[in-house]
Amino acid sequence: MSQFTDLMELYKAEMVKLDMPFDEALLEKVAKGLGPSIYNVDSSLVASSDKEELQRVNDNYLIKKLGLPQAPANAEAISEVVAKFGSGNRNKYRVIFYYLLCVKFGKESVYAG
Repeated sequence: MSQFTDLMELYKAEMVKLDMPFDEALLEKVAKGLGPSIYNVDSSLVASSDKEELQRVNDNYLIKKLGLPQAPANAEAISEVVAKFGSGNRNKYRVIFYYLLCVKFGKESVYAG
């Protein structure tokens, strides 16, 4: 199997473990949208305790990629996603993190086509 396929299996297994229903096709599109960053251990994870990291998620993903306005709802959604992973879970995979935010805001159409 390819490295991408292996990672997709890892993400799907994590979603199942966390008891989160998911759309496999959308999860794959989010992963492809992240490009090579998913292959680097550091960039493939979201450091939820790092305020600067969470601000980058807001600025680069929610605002630039999904087209959302700067709003308090963004920070609330990020906090919700962190809670879904659980504070003790160190494997907050960026692909899953972004997938959950995409679904939360109903922005699946960004990945259409």
